[in-house]
Amino acid sequence: MKGRVLCLDRIGDRPAAALLVDGRLEELCIDPEEDEPIPGAIYRAVADRPVKGLGGMFVKLPGGSGFLRQTAGIAPGQRVLVQVSGPAEPGKATPVTTRLLFKSRFAIVTPGAPGLNISRRIRDEAARQGLEAMATEGMAGADDSLGLILRSACEDAEPEAVTEDIAAMRGLAEAVLADLTGGPELLVDGPSAHDLAWRDWLNPAPDEVLEEGGFAEHGVMEEIEALLAPRVDLGEGHMAIEPTRALVAVDVNTGPDTSPAAALKANVAAARELPRQLRLRGLGGQVVIDFAPMPKRDRHILDQVLKAAFKADGEANLAGWTALGLYEMTRRRDRLALRDLL
Repeated sequence: MKGRVLCLDRIGDRPAAALLVDGRLEELCIDPEEDEPIPGAIYRAVADRPVKGLGGMFVKLPGGSGFLRQTAGIAPGQRVLVQVSGPAEPGKATPVTTRLLFKSRFAIVTPGAPGLNISRRIRDEAARQGLEAMATEGMAGADDSLGLILRSACEDAEPEAVTEDIAAMRGLAEAVLADLTGGPELLVDGPSAHDLAWRDWLNPAPDEVLEEGGFAEHGVMEEIEALLAPRVDLGEGHMAIEPTRALVAVDVNTGPDTSPAAALKANVAAARELPRQLRLRGLGGQVVIDFAPMPKRDRHILDQVLKAAFKADGEANLAGWTALGLYEMTRRRDRLALRDLL
């Protein structure tokens, strides 16, 4: 099936969303269990104790603790506003940051990062001027510490919708920033799977939006089953993606054909598919790839393919080749691992 299809469905009693492009699953989000902090949630926390060896400090959250990679200017017992920056790994504190973002489909209000900014993807000068006027009007009279970013989705949006989003995010930010009295408390919940899909997956706009039954109609559950298995077929070759406690190990194989041409073909296919697989599986941290053996002179080809493949991902740091011929990279964890969710 051609086009973009957004499916808003449920897995058991939990909301779930999927985006398919030309029949291929490109995005997947499933709500965690109710007691799990959702990335994007904002809490009033209480600073606990610094941990010099880890370069940060623990903070008290309602029902648990968070880890903040910042100690400057924060004293034990101090109330501080924090936002969940990623999923909590089993047995570890929830990662949080003091760099808050109040994010909607069209606008992002940025406390502590002043200035009015418009997405670089919007290149039409007339559109930029109109949005700049809306931003200036919407933030008039706001505290000088508040900044605003207008997202690329604004280009095709109705002006009233953009204005409403600016007002809503500014109002929410001002209310939260003033709420520092009391103990640990959830102030703003993180986006559910459906909310996140409406907020981040609609640019460009989908050709079709399906609700209950969308997963069954488009075979999403079968795709999820495949994502829970290590093996990923790559034509005649395949790769295995296996997360461990320390890192994600990726092993690329050519299959029965072990020629240099087959190795390069399998490696290129793996490099192009890897960003999608890591994103859908919710995997991040250190990733080590054992590509199929190939001449060193061909590594520059693979380097270019990897850079192009991960450019759109925006969450990866490509470190390069090790002395043992492995490829190392890191990817920011932005969601719970699929295997843990299910």
